Amino acid sequence: MSVDSGSGEDLSGLAADLAETYEELGLVDVDPLDDWSTRTIVVTMVPLLAGLSVLQMVSGGVLEVYEDVLLENPSLLVLVPVQIGTAGNLGSIMCSRLSTQLHLGTLEMRADNPDVRANSGAILALGFTVFVLVGVAAWAIGTVLGGVLTLVEVLTISLLSGMLLAVIVVVFSLVAVQTSYRLGYNPDDTTIPIVTNVCDITGVLILFAVVAVVL
Repeated sequence: MSVDSGSGEDLSGLAADLAETYEELGLVDVDPLDDWSTRTIVVTMVPLLAGLSVLQMVSGGVLEVYEDVLLENPSLLVLVPVQIGTAGNLGSIMCSRLSTQLHLGTLEMRADNPDVRANSGAILALGFTVFVLVGVAAWAIGTVLGGVLTLVEVLTISLLSGMLLAVIVVVFSLVAVQTSYRLGYNPDDTTIPIVTNVCDITGVLILFAVVAVVL
């Protein structure tokens, strides 16, 4: 059985083209094929995931501080995991799109770049839509569980904290993708865990800051 060597040549050519693109963008000079090895992924991700696990523990500690508030208001208890989970999903979408465009050499990190504006606008629009729905659902479930917060209160908390989170998602995604490339790491590996974990702890802090203002 013969093996077609054309695909190997194409892959090598693609790697060379990507390396040249990295150099033109002023990024770290690395062989793109190295990013696909098991060793590279493990060496990069184990310290990162260990550090992010510590951050998750801090997030859990913050939640414990507000345990009484959550138990008194079932709507907030329902809102917390959905809020930070939705922010993490938005961050995953943003990071994936930016990483793909940067790999293709079509993304320039400038505020006036149409791609950056389009991605940022899409995330903010998605956030507004989803957090309205989340607020209504949290109020309905909380009411069934005996909560006393009104729809306006829960919706205000959900929308205000959610949109602040969406802005953080956009900023951190842009910074994480660019920084990962500058440091020589593949943003496909690093950016989504970083942004989602940042959303976890900042989401909790923002949510209860908004609760303190609204209630």
